[in-house]
Amino acid sequence: MCGFSNLVLRKLELKNPKLSLLESCTTLSHLKIIHAHLIRAHTIFDVFAASCLISISIDKNLLDYAAQVFYQIQNPNIFIYNSFIRGFSGSKDPDKSFHFYVQSKRNGLVPDNLTYPFLVKACTQKGSLDMGIQAHGQIIRHGFDNDVYVQNSLVTMYSSLGDIKSASYIFRRISCLDVVSWTSMVAGYIKSGDVTCARKLFDKMPEKNLVTWSVMISGYAKNSFFDKAIELYFLLQSEGVQANETVMVSVIASCAHLGALELGERAHDYILRNKMTVNLILGTALVDMYARCGSIDKAIWVFDQLPGRDALSWTTLIAGFAMHGYAKKALEYFSRMEKAGLTPREITFTAVLSACSHGGLVERGLKLFESMKRDYRIERRLEHYGCMVDLLGRAGRLAEAEKFVNEMPMKPNAPIWGALLGACRIHKNSEIAERAGKTLIELKPEHSGYYVLLSNIYARTNKWENVENIRQMMKERGVVKPPGYTLFEMDGKVHKFTIGDKTHPEIQQIERMWEEILGKIRLAGYTGNNDDALFDIDEEEKESNIHRHSEKLAIAYAIMRTKGHDPIRIVKNMRVCEDCHTATKLISKVYERELIVRDRNRFHHFKGGACSCMDYW
Repeated sequence: MCGFSNLVLRKLELKNPKLSLLESCTTLSHLKIIHAHLIRAHTIFDVFAASCLISISIDKNLLDYAAQVFYQIQNPNIFIYNSFIRGFSGSKDPDKSFHFYVQSKRNGLVPDNLTYPFLVKACTQKGSLDMGIQAHGQIIRHGFDNDVYVQNSLVTMYSSLGDIKSASYIFRRISCLDVVSWTSMVAGYIKSGDVTCARKLFDKMPEKNLVTWSVMISGYAKNSFFDKAIELYFLLQSEGVQANETVMVSVIASCAHLGALELGERAHDYILRNKMTVNLILGTALVDMYARCGSIDKAIWVFDQLPGRDALSWTTLIAGFAMHGYAKKALEYFSRMEKAGLTPREITFTAVLSACSHGGLVERGLKLFESMKRDYRIERRLEHYGCMVDLLGRAGRLAEAEKFVNEMPMKPNAPIWGALLGACRIHKNSEIAERAGKTLIELKPEHSGYYVLLSNIYARTNKWENVENIRQMMKERGVVKPPGYTLFEMDGKVHKFTIGDKTHPEIQQIERMWEEILGKIRLAGYTGNNDDALFDIDEEEKESNIHRHSEKLAIAYAIMRTKGHDPIRIVKNMRVCEDCHTATKLISKVYERELIVRDRNRFHHFKGGACSCMDYW
């Protein structure tokens, strides 16, 4: 409750002790009892008593009840109107804030500096820049454009609604910048995607609070600067600031995307040491992190500790099983979720259908797809159809998959055609691949992956003229294949490798280590597969190229720097190529090490010369 209503309440308690009970009201029925007493004592006709009753009703989010009280008051004051403007500003119906503002004006009341910040907040909640500009006009008209509280709200509004120039202009005009001003502007730059300017401003701040740190760290995470989010988290700790649950959600999410298990475990330990509340949001983030970092057992352990698990937490674990290729586990937990009385959501079906696809469970996937609308009344979306195309395609039922695409009730998007094209690559069907590939290139002419995939399919079927046409088309359109990279974490540091990498400080030792590995796996039967190499270079260059793929360099470094039989975990930003997949299987056998590789699509657990995907990915 705001300071003014507290002051009023204290004064009125002297007249009527029952008012002191207002603060302790927790339910509508309690509030009604106090309200009834105020009516019997005729205190309700005191505008200040009514103000307190309304303010507390709004604080308890009892907006409709507060409105009923309002209409019994003959001459409501500006405090009462401000209470309603404040209450509705963050509600599902922010338009009512404007309604009460207009009403106050019609009743001849003069707005004050508490009126406009919440009116501006209502514009932000409504998502209307036009209304925000009108509110700004009212602020200038009534002379509050230099009030720092009002200015901060305007900075937040303009930046939230995408007008970063106006937000910056107002920020520069604030004569007495406080931590809220700086934080609002930092958040504005992040909202616009300009994390560089946000960080420059962040570094200039004379004072930072935990909210500021949280905004900057989450900004990095949301804009995919995961390594920067981790760096800033360590800086926060070095400056003696204790993170809270909100910060840790961003840190844990960043560890998940980087596949940095060690960092994730350290962050989890920080949460436990500082006795933070592992609520559903933070707990679900931990489940996701452990699953994405290849430690599914720990993901299950965290999930089992969660209080009051919801549909999202169940879905996160099911998606984790799907990523690891544990289709039966995913289906088991899907069944357990239903038995727990929770209704699967759209995203839940995406996860469980993906699990069926990676596990080759075609019939079960088809049944689940049919049950979505029939049993759960869930409208199937593009991602669900994409899972089904992937499911049929991976199983070799390419004609059926193509028919499925052509008969979809909505227009197929690029990922759906991409799933069909990927299946054609696995099963070497250039006829369907050509149709899917041409459609994809029309839909996404700038996407290099589709050109390369179609080119590879042509090469495997010895259609070299078509290969050359695809390569020429890429050159004419200026399409460049982005470099693949692989991440490996050790001692709290994430090492990044790219194809033919020469930048790593230990690159010479890494290359020697790879030559040693290569010699050993050749004795075990490795011959090298150049199918995924570029097709406009000669065979000798191809062989050199595939031996310097980023995951091979990362594995060589990991074997060189780690001892014993601990699993080696690496993360790749693209799909694992067939040659690296074959080589990694043999490495796991020769060196008796488990290698856990996360690529763009899924996890591969290599052990004893075999992969958990059963060469089905």
